[in-house]
Amino acid sequence: MTPLLWIIVFILSLAAMVKGADWVLNESKKIGLWLGLSPFVVGVLIVGFGTSAPELVSSSAGVLSGIPEIPVANVFGSNIANILLIVGITAVASRKHLSISTNIVDVEIPIFILATVLLVGVTHDGLVTIFESLLLLVGFFVYILYNLFYRNESEPVRGTRALAASDRKPPTALELFLLLLGFVGLIGGANYLIQSVVALSGIFHIAVGIITILAVAVGTSLPEFIVSIKAAFQGDTDLSIGNIFGSNAFNALMVVGLPGLISRLTLDTPTLTIGLPTFAAVSLIFAFSGLSRRIHVWEGAFYLLIYVLFVVKLFGFS
Repeated sequence: MTPLLWIIVFILSLAAMVKGADWVLNESKKIGLWLGLSPFVVGVLIVGFGTSAPELVSSSAGVLSGIPEIPVANVFGSNIANILLIVGITAVASRKHLSISTNIVDVEIPIFILATVLLVGVTHDGLVTIFESLLLLVGFFVYILYNLFYRNESEPVRGTRALAASDRKPPTALELFLLLLGFVGLIGGANYLIQSVVALSGIFHIAVGIITILAVAVGTSLPEFIVSIKAAFQGDTDLSIGNIFGSNAFNALMVVGLPGLISRLTLDTPTLTIGLPTFAAVSLIFAFSGLSRRIHVWEGAFYLLIYVLFVVKLFGFS
């Protein structure tokens, strides 16, 4: 196949994954409520999985295809894009500062910081062993248990406000079909996405890690982008910013931990020398911005500038 055809396959695969994740998320929320799960549990488990599903499925597909560099590069790139691009654009588009509630400062940020520190700790040597992957998954389950047993169930839940008790009805045939189609889009899209990444890496002589940390990561971050931008324009800063903190913690713990049980994960040179320090620094900056309880327009512009510098450094890598 020609380079142009592989680029088209890459774009269509990403589109299939993003749309598939959207269908899985929407229909799973409805089915979860119908099964009697509380809106809180639906928000923590299903929404968290739904927005990070493209990263999880593409990372797992990469490992199954014999490319152990993809999961960590995908998470680094996705988390960097979530912070610098999504929060940056949201802050600039708001034309005023984004306010961050006490709940996010007290709950979301500590979990985000711990997940980030844990991921940096297990990847600093360029290798993630199966034991370290288990450690990440233990961190993920601690995060889930903490949410289930210690968070106030009366608080608003991210992504479930539109579903009232009256929506708790059996799924229709169409909804079940869309759920199935969503999983087909996720899995099939991930398969062709990995094939196109390998092909484009060979054609353009670009490291798999660079393609993953930029193009794949940005593409798989689209669900977070859509959720955060919609929430910001509706004036729901908690949903907009809380979604990023939660999604990044989910990525750090689950999207590296689960594929790491299949095979030991490695970091290629661009991911280790540029992706890792950028991921750590950007996460630290975002945490401090959150603790200040405000993200100003100028901070959003600064985030976007850092992302441009990050891309330039990656493409200038030799």
